Amino acid sequence: MAAAGPGAGAAEDAFLTFYNEVKQIEKRDSVLTSKNQIDRLTRPGSSYFNLNPFEVLQMDPEATDEEIKKRFRQLSILVHPDKNQDDADRAQKAFEAVDKAYKLLLDQEQKKRALDVIQAGKEYVEHTVKEKKKQLKKDGKPPTVEEDDPEVFKQAVYKQTMKLFAELEIKRKEREAKEMHERKRRGKRKLKHKRKLNENENGRRTLRKVGMVV
Repeated sequence: MAAAGPGAGAAEDAFLTFYNEVKQIEKRDSVLTSKNQIDRLTRPGSSYFNLNPFEVLQMDPEATDEEIKKRFRQLSILVHPDKNQDDADRAQKAFEAVDKAYKLLLDQEQKKRALDVIQAGKEYVEHTVKEKKKQLKKDGKPPTVEEDDPEVFKQAVYKQTMKLFAELEIKRKEREAKEMHERKRRGKRKLKHKRKLNENENGRRTLRKVGMVV
């Protein structure tokens, strides 16, 4: 059997690197199916999960406008009702979520608000981790926490960010309900006042008919 040449090791390393990259791509693209995306965007609690437009489009907050546009086209085709006629109702909801997220990120002011919420979530977790380590150090224990693991930290930020988006949405709904109640109350007052005026006018007309008002 011939001995391997001097470049064999490098070639093998290059192949392994390529193979690992392919597996990562396969893993990433495995969720890029119509069914998986529709399931993701219409799962229980989706009204809150879908508040973060970057999560809806599965984009990093640092993604460029062009990357966001490309992702929108990709997802909108996958979940479009015309492509999923056997599950059209859920597909429509998924498509609306994708469309809403994309339009929100097109609005620079709305995009900034979303980024601010994400940053606030990250800062909250960082502060919590700092306080945990401070307490451990005070107790004479190693200042090591589970959030030192990048993946655990990322998940903690995700959960906190989702919570912040949910709290803002709840406040928005409460504010809208209050404003609607106030509009109805004003409308009732106006209607009552208008009826009163009509009653007075009808009364004057009746009096004119009998010659009691000039």
